[in-house]
Amino acid sequence: MLAISQLYKTYRQASEPSLSGLTIDFPGNIIAGLLGPNGAGKTTTISILCGLVKADSGSVKVLGYDIAEDKEEIKKRIGVVPQSIALYPTLTVTENLEYIGKLYGLTNAAIRQKTGRYLHLFGLEKSAHKAIRHFSGGMKRRANIIAALLHEPRLLILDEPTAGVDVQSRNMILQFLKEYHGQGHSILYTSHLLEEAQQLCNEIAIIDHGKLVVKGNPAELMEKNQCSSLEQVFLHLTGYTVRD
Repeated sequence: MLAISQLYKTYRQASEPSLSGLTIDFPGNIIAGLLGPNGAGKTTTISILCGLVKADSGSVKVLGYDIAEDKEEIKKRIGVVPQSIALYPTLTVTENLEYIGKLYGLTNAAIRQKTGRYLHLFGLEKSAHKAIRHFSGGMKRRANIIAALLHEPRLLILDEPTAGVDVQSRNMILQFLKEYHGQGHSILYTSHLLEEAQQLCNEIAIIDHGKLVVKGNPAELMEKNQCSSLEQVFLHLTGYTVRD
């Protein structure tokens, strides 16, 4: 799925680097968790994987493609769900998905078929012609995920996909991710909800200060660190100091 080696990134006028030699690899066909405190470098890492931010140095391969040489090939094969809602608020959810589907190069028939399927699957069928600005937080999150699925990506990347949603929407999203993975797709997922990551992920990597702290199966990391939960492992390894 992913091979990151010695990745460095310092933003202009930043006092500290966002990434300081980050090295991680994840095999394919798993749900991988990228975890860390605020400012650990998670969003910067995802932005580099997607080709939105250029690293200062280091190498990145996504699905076997080198980001420096094959960025367009990677973009065709990944779906990205950003933390912020990446939809046009004054357009309906159907209009948003039609526009995004055309950006992916899908035919009108394919867009209609996939839009209808996913709106039904995510419980948004009755709101198909409602403007996004009138959606609840949970509805926006679900629509945000659909937008990344229209081209059936081999790798789905999600940045805090359940942040601020109701319990029912959260349950629906997590159940879908398990099913999508079961169909042979890879998932890279970030969250501050450690209990959620513990239940969902096959492997997790905890990063802090732009470096890898630990990587492995959640249950094995809990046993190794003599902790009863992934949250305890996280606090044990990254400390209890509040981050900005």
